[in-house]
Amino acid sequence: MPPPPLGRPRKRGGRAFDPALDDAELVAVRAQLAQGRWTRVRSLLVATGDDWDRRGHRLTVLGEPATSAAWAREWLLAEPDSADAAALHACALVSRCLGGKGDKDAARDACLEAARLAPADPTPWLALLALSRSLGSDNETEQIFAEVCSRHPDHHHAHHLMAARLAERRPGDGADPLHEVYAFAAASVARAPADSPLALLPLVAHAERYRVLAARGAAPGDPVDSEHWTGRRARQVIKSAFDWWLEWEREDHPRAGVDLNFLAHAKHCEGRPAEAAALFHRIGRHFTPAPWSYPDRDPYRAFQAARSAALGTA
Repeated sequence: MPPPPLGRPRKRGGRAFDPALDDAELVAVRAQLAQGRWTRVRSLLVATGDDWDRRGHRLTVLGEPATSAAWAREWLLAEPDSADAAALHACALVSRCLGGKGDKDAARDACLEAARLAPADPTPWLALLALSRSLGSDNETEQIFAEVCSRHPDHHHAHHLMAARLAERRPGDGADPLHEVYAFAAASVARAPADSPLALLPLVAHAERYRVLAARGAAPGDPVDSEHWTGRRARQVIKSAFDWWLEWEREDHPRAGVDLNFLAHAKHCEGRPAEAAALFHRIGRHFTPAPWSYPDRDPYRAFQAARSAALGTA
């Protein structure tokens, strides 16, 4: 089962995931948008500026509620040339489409229109990448990813979407250490600055490949029972990711919580509870469905069980 492409909330048994993570301003503005107060969104996006990872994160989250498309259209009627309104509209239509309630062509057209209004902004292309990651061809997905990276080479969310898509290629190859998703992750790290959270992308690629293999029955459904997390390659990518976190820990990054969840999951599966405990303390209540849901588990229950084991509260 693929992960929710745009971080869509998923509730299974336990508790719903909040894609806003620890962005309190975003949570407040999302509540205002639900009441039709799109002017608060405008102010938030102006303040966000060209922090592209944060802008992409905020627009993605703001586009998810069912009412966002209607409020974005109202904003566009009031301000037809607003690139922010167009970007919100695009993200909202993509979210609806991925939820099975919208039209792919309409969502695609909205993304292209938003891109036309703000040529330097990677966010409309990020929304289009999320659409293509689930519904497009390999060539289309690669081309859109290139458009994102031409505007922001280290785009965090875009690289995660691409890793998830690449991990699904050649599912019958098994635990191939030369699989293209690993090459993609390694090349991305090599190009990125030393302090870039993309340093954790090889770990993300490893988790995404586990999702694919476990879904096919080529790896155990419980990751703790899988050699995928204890073999030589796993030890290398987990150590590199944890060492990077110890040295650079980017708490200022809007999607730091996503990386922390991947790293805590890996440490739990590796059988390193003390190191996992440090990560769970940082995560707090901000769990994410990926990778706790892999391959098809209740993410909140899996997170809580791992957290309790690490903190000794089981």
